[in-house]
Amino acid sequence: MNGKVIFLLGGLIIGALVGYVTRPESAEITLGPLSIEVQGDRAARGDGPLTSGQWQHMAIFTAIGGIIGLGAGLATGRRA
Repeated sequence: MNGKVIFLLGGLIIGALVGYVTRPESAEITLGPLSIEVQGDRAARGDGPLTSGQWQHMAIFTAIGGIIGLGAGLATGRRA
């Protein structure tokens, strides 16, 4: 397997894990067509269902991890 792909996959996995661990504490209340989401400033605890804000947080961290992993893969590929 290519080194760039390995670094990319590693970055995506690490980014997803960091995003999951640091996801904000939030609650989502749905009343008919109205949906309200409230987020705290601390990391979430517990195994409750993920809200849309938490999914966005995890997706951003996953993308950042992938970009960093791809950059590391490209940097190591040029040195070889």
